[in-house]
Amino acid sequence: MKRVVSGVKPTGDLTLGNYLGAMRRWGEMSADPEREHFFFVPNLHALTIRPDSVQLKHDSRAAVAWLLASGVDHDHSYIFMQSQVPAHSELTWILNNYTTMGELSRMTQFKDKSQKVGSDGQLVGLFDYPVLMAADILLYDADEVPVGDDQKQHVELTRDIATRFNNIHGETFKIPMPTVQTEGARIMDLQNPLKKMSKSDEDLSGTILLNDDEKMIRRKIARAVTDSGSEVASGSDKPALTNLLVIMSVIGGKAVVELEEQYVGKGYGAFKEDLADLVVHTLKPLQRTHASLMRDGNEKIDKALEHGWWRASELANAKLAQVKELLGLL
Repeated sequence: MKRVVSGVKPTGDLTLGNYLGAMRRWGEMSADPEREHFFFVPNLHALTIRPDSVQLKHDSRAAVAWLLASGVDHDHSYIFMQSQVPAHSELTWILNNYTTMGELSRMTQFKDKSQKVGSDGQLVGLFDYPVLMAADILLYDADEVPVGDDQKQHVELTRDIATRFNNIHGETFKIPMPTVQTEGARIMDLQNPLKKMSKSDEDLSGTILLNDDEKMIRRKIARAVTDSGSEVASGSDKPALTNLLVIMSVIGGKAVVELEEQYVGKGYGAFKEDLADLVVHTLKPLQRTHASLMRDGNEKIDKALEHGWWRASELANAKLAQVKELLGLL
C-alpha cells in the first residue's frame, strides 16, 4: 500500500487556489484503499510569521474543518496536528546535520521572503523551514507528496537529505516522489495573473477566499483583470483570460478549448458572470459544512484529530527510534 503525506498551513483563510490546486483532489482520493493518506496541519511552520496565539489555534482548527468539508474521509485517512507529534521537531534537529547551508540558501521561497526583510530580519526558522518539511515527510515513509509547483523544490531537497542519510547509515528513509497536479495546480491572482493566488497578500482583491460570501466572490470576479481585445481565449499572450478559463475548466470539468468555443462572440461580461455562478455554486456547500464544523460543541474536528494523532504518532515514533538507534542516541 502506498503512503501519501501532505499538509495545509494554518495561516489565514484558505483560498480557491488551495481548494482547486490540492484540497479537492485530497477529498477525492482520501478513501482510496490502495493508499494510506496523512493530511496534517503544519502549525509549527506557521510560527515563522509569529502569529497571534488565539488566531493560530482558530486557524489550525479551521484548516481541519476545511479538510473535512473538502471530503477528506478521516475513517480511511488520517488528519493530525504537527505540534502534537514531537518527533517532527526532534527529527528536524537530526536532519540539520545532513543538510548544508548552501542547500538551504538556494531555496527559492527563502530567497524571496528574506529579500523583503533584509539580513537582520531573516529568522532561522524560515531558513530551516525545508528541513522541518523533510522531517514531516520522512517520518512516515511517504511514497508520494502532493505539492504545488512552489513546494516541489523542498521535496527534491527532502530526497537529497534522505539519500545522504541512507548512504551513510544504511537504508533508513524511503525516497519520496513529489506529485504535482498539472491542471489547476497553480491558480493565479485575479488582479495580477503573473503571480499565484495567495492568502498572505496584503491586498486580497485578486484572491478568492473560501470564506468569501457570494457578493464578495461576484465582485472579485467581475473586477478581475482581462487581456486586450474581447475574445474569451487562452494563450501565452492572454495570462488573465487563461487563468479564468483554467478555473472554469477545473471546476466545471470542461476542457479549455471547449470553453473557448462555448464563448465565441459572447465577450468577457457573460463569461465572468457564468464563472461567478460556478464558483459560488461550488463553494456554498463547502462553506455550510465548514461553518457547521466550527460551531461550538461540534466534536468532529477533535475526533478526527484524535484518530489521526494516534496513527501518526505510532509511525513517527517508530521511525525516530530507528534513527536514534543508528546514531547511538539514548
